[in-house]
Amino acid sequence: MLTFFKSNIFPILLVNFIGILGYSVVMPILIFIVTDFGGNGFIYGILGATYPFFQFIGAPILGRLSDKIGRKKVLILSQSGTFLAWSLFLLAFILPETELWKQNTDLTGSYYMTLPLLIIFLARIFDGFTGGNISVANAYMSDISTDEDRNQNFGKMGASTSLGFVIGPAFAGLLASTMLGEVLPLLIAAIISLIAIFVIGFRLEESVPCIVDTGNISLKNVRRFFQVEHKDCFTEGSMALEPENRKGLKQVWNIDGVPILYIVYFLTFFAFSLFYAGLPIYASSLLGWSAIDLGIFLAYSSLIMFLVQGPLLNRLSKKFSSQSLVLVGSLLLATSFFLMSQQQLILLYSAITLLSLGNGLMWPSFLALLSRVGNKNVQGAIQGYGTSMGSIASMLGLVTGGILFEKLTTLVFIGGSIIFLLIAILLASKQLKKDKSKVLQPV
Repeated sequence: MLTFFKSNIFPILLVNFIGILGYSVVMPILIFIVTDFGGNGFIYGILGATYPFFQFIGAPILGRLSDKIGRKKVLILSQSGTFLAWSLFLLAFILPETELWKQNTDLTGSYYMTLPLLIIFLARIFDGFTGGNISVANAYMSDISTDEDRNQNFGKMGASTSLGFVIGPAFAGLLASTMLGEVLPLLIAAIISLIAIFVIGFRLEESVPCIVDTGNISLKNVRRFFQVEHKDCFTEGSMALEPENRKGLKQVWNIDGVPILYIVYFLTFFAFSLFYAGLPIYASSLLGWSAIDLGIFLAYSSLIMFLVQGPLLNRLSKKFSSQSLVLVGSLLLATSFFLMSQQQLILLYSAITLLSLGNGLMWPSFLALLSRVGNKNVQGAIQGYGTSMGSIASMLGLVTGGILFEKLTTLVFIGGSIIFLLIAILLASKQLKKDKSKVLQPV
């Protein structure tokens, strides 16, 4: 564990942890805030889809911008947007609950839109649009990683994410039980975001080569702070000298290896969105669980992932390739989703254990694979469009999962199992073609 603090990647791990902590601390109480201000389950679902939709728009923009002006500046910009979003969220609690409109239909149910609820939507829209810090952080990690430590570094990134998801919800439960209620977790989230801005500003070194150093330039001169001049230090014909290579999805898609990795990105997020859409309904309606039971279940999952993505992945990545770890992780996830459809407690905990093991092995290894395609000067765009793939899949999966669970109940999880089997088949066939081409090459 001490290696986390001694490592040269600790600042970006801390930034990632703080960002996840600020996000996850509000997750358990958001539904109660929505209903208190006049919303219902339908509004909660729309609000949940708002963030990934605007992240889908903003992530590629921020990713490409980070290729141009540097990761550090974009991370500051993105985190500042998150801080402003939480400030708007807090503003909702001091505004009058003025009713703007109301609706009661078979599709939407009964709800009324109030001024505070509208402000919360604006906060989530703003946070989503500037929420490309995940893709930029992954691009930063790609910049500073070598082939020898890439898997371990992305494993540590995943572990910092999991740790944020372990601490955040538990922290929120304790804070929401105080006299300030839901306001205190929101206030803490805003403070955490503010701390992250200072961590990025004072602890994080720029990772993109040849970006003009603006560390001593006054922030009052915004144009100079976000200057885009690069030093002429790239070789002729490099991708850095070709702006079209980092301007659009079409150019990024044409990079060797990107299409199949983006397909895996999309399918993974879609399958997990089916899980997260169905699990709360499953737990409350079929299993009869309370919020505490569900919280323990998810905290156990995050704890397992933290352990896997830290010490275990660090050892396994030295013995096995990223492709092998992604393949094994996909098969474990397929098995876990199948077991999740069973309504027996021991099988459910077996399922979430396998899910945590599979996700802990697969996702950091997959991000390591994605960070190897292209080159350092287009990683922001690659990661940004990858995040957009995940955002689209999340929106579709959350909506589809909620609808399908009403009709198919736990068969939805078997659908997720089939998706991960498909991922395993795709990766295995790609590896076989690669091995075959090597054999057929003339000596």
